[in-house]
Amino acid sequence: MQSSQTKSFVTLGEAMALFVAKTPGKLSDVEEFSRSLAGAEVNVAIGMARLGFESTYLSKVGDDCFGEYVRNAISKEGISTDNISLSPEQATGFMLKSNVTDGSDPITQYFRRNSAASTLSASDIKADLFKPGAHLHITGVAAAISETVRDAIKQAISFAKEQGCSISFDTNLRPALWSDSQVMVDTINEFAFNSDIILPGIEEGLILMGSEEPEEIADFYLNNGAKAVVVKLGSKGAYYKTRSGDSGVVAGFPVAQVVDTVGAGDSFAAGVISALLDGKDMEQAARRGNLLGSMTVQVSGDSEALPTRAQLQLLEG
Repeated sequence: MQSSQTKSFVTLGEAMALFVAKTPGKLSDVEEFSRSLAGAEVNVAIGMARLGFESTYLSKVGDDCFGEYVRNAISKEGISTDNISLSPEQATGFMLKSNVTDGSDPITQYFRRNSAASTLSASDIKADLFKPGAHLHITGVAAAISETVRDAIKQAISFAKEQGCSISFDTNLRPALWSDSQVMVDTINEFAFNSDIILPGIEEGLILMGSEEPEEIADFYLNNGAKAVVVKLGSKGAYYKTRSGDSGVVAGFPVAQVVDTVGAGDSFAAGVISALLDGKDMEQAARRGNLLGSMTVQVSGDSEALPTRAQLQLLEG
């Protein structure tokens, strides 16, 4: 999609403190948790930063201990905190996640309503963040947070288009965060139609356009402006199709034991985007996405398994 010299990556959303239960069982019964960082967009930003891209993350946090933790954790990943503003009124969101080791989906509980990040608005998006050749990544999670965050996304897309930046969109549906399912579908598709690379899940296709057939999902978005679509097929890998007609299925990587599936889609996105910005073709991009996704499902954290550039080179050979 772009030359390998493109190294600037921009995304926006909500980063939270994540507390993972140290023992199995109901969250109400767990007494000890381990803390880490969570958030769909920040996971992708971390993946890109570890691969050497200049990652810019836009968000808001509360002027509280969780906000300080989020900023410190992001800074340790080599991501500037200059674009993470403080809210003196709203608190930083956090979440709890149950302990699973059998590959089943963990139970999660969010504490993010009226959080600091939900007040992110168009005025927080600065035009000079979008340099010619930069890449903007957005997700359906951020779009679900609030109307003002949706305005921020629209502003980011507008600035990105003005500078000729490429745009990727992970549909990443969170129905529980939306008050109206039709508004969700319309909003998600509106953002998708304004993006170059769309990353829907196979099950999401049924909700968003009425089909679980990968090619039909891809054609729907290609016919509405996308340049390329990569449909996530879970353990089966990914299906890709471009506007020029290139298409195919890239098999998933075998995994001995699935520990936790949360964050796998974000890792997949980081793999696809980084490969395209490295000048790889769509097949190679889908393969890297599968690789990073397979690494993430083998650990309990959302971003802990994401590789550095040196580690990735060893893995890809």
